[in-house]
Amino acid sequence: MTMFDAKTDPAMPRTASRPDHAPADHPAVKPAKIGILLANLGTPDATDYWSMRRYLGEFLSDRRVVDYSPWLWQPLLQLVILSKRPFSSGANYRSIWNTEKDESPLMTITKDQTAAIKVQMEAQYGDKVMVDFCMRYGNPSTKAKVREMVEAGCTRILFFPLYPHYAGATSATANDQFFRALMEEKWQPVARVVPPYFEDPSYIDALAQSIERTYAAAEEKPQMLVCSYHGVPERYLREGDPYHCQCQKTTRLLRERLGWDKTQITTTFQSRFGPEEWLKPYTVEEVARLAEKGITNIAVCAPAFSADCIETLEEINEEIRESFEHAGGKTFTYIPCLNDDAAHIDALCGVIDTNLAGWI
Repeated sequence: MTMFDAKTDPAMPRTASRPDHAPADHPAVKPAKIGILLANLGTPDATDYWSMRRYLGEFLSDRRVVDYSPWLWQPLLQLVILSKRPFSSGANYRSIWNTEKDESPLMTITKDQTAAIKVQMEAQYGDKVMVDFCMRYGNPSTKAKVREMVEAGCTRILFFPLYPHYAGATSATANDQFFRALMEEKWQPVARVVPPYFEDPSYIDALAQSIERTYAAAEEKPQMLVCSYHGVPERYLREGDPYHCQCQKTTRLLRERLGWDKTQITTTFQSRFGPEEWLKPYTVEEVARLAEKGITNIAVCAPAFSADCIETLEEINEEIRESFEHAGGKTFTYIPCLNDDAAHIDALCGVIDTNLAGWI
C-alpha cells in the first residue's frame, strides 16, 4: 500500500481535516506530503570580509572537508587562514557575483534548478509533494528547510545532494547535516537519501549533448576535451572513498556516448588545497602540458559540478585558462555546467522519480 493513491487527481487540492476516528474536537491535521529537498554546497551571503569569514569558517571547520586534528587545525584556521583568505576569496567571488540579484551564481542557478524541478514534480504529483533546496554551508540552511517541510506536513523527505559523484567531503557531509537536522525533530519524517547518479544514462546523455552543441558551434573543433573534476586528497582513495573511480567511469561513459577514442578526452582534478598530494593529474598543470605538446585548442567541462560556481567560473575560466594560454595554448573553450538545461532537469527528475518508488 503506497502513501498516496496513484489514481488521485494530482491537480485536486487537499485541505487540512480531522483524522478518521478522532474525537470531534481534534484539531485539523495537514495533508501528508513528501518533501523533495535538493542540497548544494553553499555560498557566502555577500563578498565582504565578515560574510566571507563566516562562510569559510563553517566550510573549513567541517571534519569531512579538512580531517586534520582540530588541536592543530583550528589555531591555524582561526588565527592565520581566516585572517587573510576572506580578502582573496571575496575578490574572487566579486569577479563572478550576480550583481543584479546580489547573490552568487551558485545561488541563482540552484534557485532556477529548483523552480524547474518543482514545475515537473507538481505536474506529476500536484500538492502531494513539496520541492525546495538547502545549502550545506551558509543559507538557506539544511536545518531551516527540514523544519519548514515538517511544519508543512511532510511526513517523508527525499534528500537529494546535487553531486553526481559520491565523496566524503560533498555527499557525505550533506547527508550528515540532513541527519543532524532530523535529530532535532520531535516527530521525525521518514527519510531517504538519493545515491550518486554519476552513471545514470540520462545524466551522461545531458553531458554529451552539451559537448556536442559546443563542438558544433566552434569555428575549429577542439583537439582535446578535458574533464576537470574537483579534487580530493589522494589518501582518501586509499581509505575507501569511491570518488576517483566514479569520476573515471563518468569520463569513460561520456567518451563511449560521444563515440570518441581515448586520444580525444582526458580526466583531470582541480582545486588542490593544503600540503598533501591530491588526485592527479592536476588540471592546472595538465592543460599547460597539453599546450607545450602542441595541443593548442582544448575544451574543458566540469562533470562533477551540477551548477556553475566559484570553482568553474573563476578557477577554470580564469586561473586554468591562464595556465593554458601562458604555456602557448591558443583556443580555450569552457563548457558551462548543465545548470538548468532542460536535459539536465529531465535527468534529475528521472533520478527523483526512481527514488520515490513505493512512496507515491
